[in-house]
Amino acid sequence: MDIIISNSGEKPIYEQITVQIKTMVMNGRLKEGDLLPSMRTLAKELRVSVITTKRAYEDLERDGFITTVVGRGSFVKAADTRLMREEKLKQIEELLSQAVTLARQSGISRGELEEIIEILYQD
Repeated sequence: MDIIISNSGEKPIYEQITVQIKTMVMNGRLKEGDLLPSMRTLAKELRVSVITTKRAYEDLERDGFITTVVGRGSFVKAADTRLMREEKLKQIEELLSQAVTLARQSGISRGELEEIIEILYQD
């Protein structure tokens, strides 16, 4: 599994794992029924604690992206379109928040920012 973690990043490692697996599910790289590596295997591949991968898998299960079957492993769940939409909205809010912060720091007005969004949305 292609997961890249950064020890110097702002996000905790378990959250980096969670976000990347969610992204793989949302963009179709991981499909319904796909078996994920065991927590121990993933921890070994990423050179992190099993506790870290356990936390990531628990969050993924809580958020409805995977299901775990005792003795069989963790599998990607069927896509819930409402869940996917909500996840995309969270990503958009995060990116727009960064854009607003950058605009304020640069002296760009709300009107100018809205104009940029309108132009980008038309493309």
